[in-house]
Amino acid sequence: MKREIPILIVGITGTIMFFQYFFAPAFQNVFELFLPKGSAMDFFATSQDWVIVIGILALPLGIWSLLKANVHKLIKVKGDRFYSAVLLSGFLAMLISGIAGGRESLEAGSTFMAIFTTVLIPIQATIFSLLAFFIASAAYRAFRARSVLATILLLTAFLVMLRFIPLGPISTVNLGAVSWILSVPNMAAKRAIMMGIGLGATATAIKIILGIERTYMGRD
Repeated sequence: MKREIPILIVGITGTIMFFQYFFAPAFQNVFELFLPKGSAMDFFATSQDWVIVIGILALPLGIWSLLKANVHKLIKVKGDRFYSAVLLSGFLAMLISGIAGGRESLEAGSTFMAIFTTVLIPIQATIFSLLAFFIASAAYRAFRARSVLATILLLTAFLVMLRFIPLGPISTVNLGAVSWILSVPNMAAKRAIMMGIGLGATATAIKIILGIERTYMGRD
């Protein structure tokens, strides 16, 4: 019963939300045959609110899991003690400063905002700046003209990058070519990818509703 009841709840709620989204008018009319008028919209609005509530309640679980894992590393794993200590210290510093400051902690000059602007934002900027080197390395490996398709990719990327270089009349001609590349072949590929993502998400949702996909319950 530990598996059957959650699967049954997911199947029923998933089916109801499916019909409500794709067949809203007809489904509302059927729904309101048994319940007062307007109750269908209230039901679906309440269901969406519960999704937000469940997501918020999952946050403490994630925090507890993070703290538990890092406390374990701090005590038993010698190589990761320093990083776990830094993470736990930063977590406690932000937590204590935020709770102690209350609403005033979000104002400029507070300890909470000082830590946020002088520590967290520079760290994020450093991480994103490091990504530029990984992107450049990946581009170098991908743009080697080893085949016809790789050569087309190299030439296209070269044309697109040239639009940022002031070359006079050449820039004007190149701008039109780049606009065509971005609006025609690039858009066609982007739409094909989005259609594939949509079909994959639909297939996964159907498998979850039918109880075929059960990874959300842990090990099956």
